[in-house]
Amino acid sequence: MDWKITLLTALCAFIGSVGQLEFKRGANNLQFNVKLLLTNHHLIIGIAIYLVSTAFCIYALSKGQLSILYPIIATSYIWTSIFAKIFLNEPVSTTNWIGVFFVLLGVTLIATRPGG
Repeated sequence: MDWKITLLTALCAFIGSVGQLEFKRGANNLQFNVKLLLTNHHLIIGIAIYLVSTAFCIYALSKGQLSILYPIIATSYIWTSIFAKIFLNEPVSTTNWIGVFFVLLGVTLIATRPGG
């Protein structure tokens, strides 16, 4: 498979994780009032970022194999853990980091498999 498509898919995961960060920031100020929802800039930014990520993902999937590319999206768990720690000061346990390691290992095995 073309490495550019694999890289684009990884970029989708990264961008999607930035969207998750914005969703969390927006959720911290969430009120179920139409005016407040429409002015919650973190939610709006999160949606816009997700749209970009989705567009890139659809393009990548049109050029590559779903069984290889979609697991690469799982790297979003890694990015989200890192962003939560850095930008939200959330505690990330050793167990979480072990899980992140196994996600990374699994994605690497799938993405670099022979014939992949």
